[in-house]
Amino acid sequence: MKPGTFAAFVAPSVVLMILFIAGPLVSVLVQSFYVTRQVFETTTVENCTPGFLAPVCTTEARSRPKQKPGGGVETETVFVGFEAYRLLLQPDAVAAAFAPGGGGFERLLTIDFYKALRFTLTFTLITLPLVIGLGLAIALAVDAAAKRLRGVLIFASLLPFIITPVIGALAIRWLFIGDGILTAALEAILQRDIALFAEGWTIEILMLFYRVWHVAPFAFVVFYAALQTVDQDTLESAIIDGASRTERLRYVVIPHLMPLIVFVALIHLMDSYRVFEEVIGFSSQAHRISLQWLTFSFLMPDETGNRSISRASASSMLTMVGIIILLIPLLMRTWRDHRRKR
Repeated sequence: MKPGTFAAFVAPSVVLMILFIAGPLVSVLVQSFYVTRQVFETTTVENCTPGFLAPVCTTEARSRPKQKPGGGVETETVFVGFEAYRLLLQPDAVAAAFAPGGGGFERLLTIDFYKALRFTLTFTLITLPLVIGLGLAIALAVDAAAKRLRGVLIFASLLPFIITPVIGALAIRWLFIGDGILTAALEAILQRDIALFAEGWTIEILMLFYRVWHVAPFAFVVFYAALQTVDQDTLESAIIDGASRTERLRYVVIPHLMPLIVFVALIHLMDSYRVFEEVIGFSSQAHRISLQWLTFSFLMPDETGNRSISRASASSMLTMVGIIILLIPLLMRTWRDHRRKR
């Protein structure tokens, strides 16, 4: 392909990536180093109360937001360096937690950022193997089923993936919260009262279950499509050589699917590390929060109407750094496989 033709094909994608990915990332990075705040001015207010001979007057200095000439509150943007990151990571509180008698990890997890980081990492690393394993199991089961049943099985397997994430999370929550159908059934079986949303660990289990249930169909579709391209001659040779079903799966099918397993892992890591819908759908903010929800909470106006843009930007950048760290092993494996094939 000629350089000019290649540039004509690539240029639109490059321009869109700069406009909608690189540009916003640079903007967020810059905003994490600045704080926009209201400008206050001090005014003198005289209060007078009736007296016997003359009014008794007192003078009081009050601070109030400075108004713009055209209306509205005047603001100023100040460079604060890494102050937003310091407020987010709280290194002094971390050092105090690991000091003798400081409480260790239990004390550390009372800090919002590390509480959110713990849940985000746990959520991502536990659901990853479950999604890949369940997706592969469903794909193998459908591939081995009779042809007349495959259409029905594929349709039923894809239903969880079709549901909107927040709606699905709310549906699971309504099944278990209070006197939900499944909670009532469990109480009848166990003969005891159950409150699944009263403890953080039970909510976390439900959130993990929902993510696996919702995302496994995506892995199933990818793996099922790849199973149709497995070399049948190699499989027949393995059968003739006496290879068992497990050995054929391990030495023929899995190596064939490995590039797609890495692909599904990459997509799932990027998506799960930005977990947000489950926190909203299950209303778990009192027990479990994620890094994405923490960023969202900084953007919500406080009592004075201000938003913590700098800390939200810092939280976003740290979230992106975490995603990159998780993706490095998979990207290095992909790069090594590419070099080996060349």
